[in-house]
Amino acid sequence: MATEKARQLLARLAATPDAAVPNLPFLHRALLLPLLSAASAASALLRLPVILSSSPLRSRRTLPVPVISVGNLTWGGNGKTPMVDFLARRFHAMGVSPLILTRGYAGGDESKMLRRRLADTSTKIGVGANRAAVGSSMLQKYGHVDPCDAFCREKLACNRVASGKSAKIGVAILDDGMQHRSLLRDVEIVMVNGLTPWGNTHFIPRGPMREPLSALTRADIVVIHHADLACEAQLETIARTVQDSGTTCSVFFSKLAPSHIFEVHQPLQRLSLNVLDGIIVLCVSAIGCPDAFIHTVREISGIISTLSTLRSFFQLMPTVIIGPLNVDRLDFSDHHFFNDYDLELIQERVRQLVDQHNKQTVVLVTEKDYDRDPDFLRMLGLKVWVLSSSLQIMPLKEQGEDELLRKLKDIITATRHVVQP
Repeated sequence: MATEKARQLLARLAATPDAAVPNLPFLHRALLLPLLSAASAASALLRLPVILSSSPLRSRRTLPVPVISVGNLTWGGNGKTPMVDFLARRFHAMGVSPLILTRGYAGGDESKMLRRRLADTSTKIGVGANRAAVGSSMLQKYGHVDPCDAFCREKLACNRVASGKSAKIGVAILDDGMQHRSLLRDVEIVMVNGLTPWGNTHFIPRGPMREPLSALTRADIVVIHHADLACEAQLETIARTVQDSGTTCSVFFSKLAPSHIFEVHQPLQRLSLNVLDGIIVLCVSAIGCPDAFIHTVREISGIISTLSTLRSFFQLMPTVIIGPLNVDRLDFSDHHFFNDYDLELIQERVRQLVDQHNKQTVVLVTEKDYDRDPDFLRMLGLKVWVLSSSLQIMPLKEQGEDELLRKLKDIITATRHVVQP
């Protein structure tokens, strides 16, 4: 409990801009000086891998298949894992069998989620801190396809037919790979949170930054995530900041689109989103950007059926609310493992909501929270549902999904010298 409160406090301080510091309680302000000192040290340590990787004395590993890195400049909530899931599905659909390389951080909730979500594809998943070694081992185990065969336009249609669980690997996707500099990559994708792109611009732990904005010059593609939740002016500001960093990369926009709900005891279940209609929802999450989760659920809550409203006006039938009647929240720090204290806290909050509204109340969690510890959620003794969502590329500024996939293939064919007929 004490550790979780400390982590939540650090997260709040890391989100606090300098202008708001005078409004903090004295004890919180007192923590800022050591945090700033730690941030200075972290800045040097975080830049060290980049400096070492550019040294002629240190070799970087290569793989015989194209490598796409998906990473970020700030911690948590940028959409890295949804983007990895998106890319794996698209490559599978093309007939190119993908290999995901992930470090399995903090209990491996992201790798567990990817493994469950991609079980119906030809995707392989390798977990380990040394992703170059894991990648080499997986390629040796399953074999690989020459890039000329995998990405030659003429052969992609044939690949689609041959694609299956045993298909040889045609591309590697490096999850959270921007700071993993020991492995060479063909494409560098940088994810940016459209709600809080750079936080307070301080380095960890005073802020969320893992690298300075100048690191964007290494990016081939920047994707502004949660673009549907940010206003146009905010998106324009982020895009200008990316351009001002000196990069010449393409900028795309993405969102998390909810698709269905499943009950914790039945992960293969696909319930319609309208099961939330007219009930009380307690959103419980331990993710990097809980505000985006809450906003998505409340968007469902705010929709009123136009037809039912018209019918109500003409007294034909009562207005029907589409979505939850009320949305409450319990936020925990990113990657938090729920414990007995949390179990009692969640149960007590549900009891309060039932007493307050005299309505059915369900606990709603994200897929990441479910895959971190499904057994805990089953022990709650409550109705617990999981919101399933998928990343979608938004067609903004003439940069949609087709353009993103075309850009990826163009970079890969150029770096791997694939000759197109």
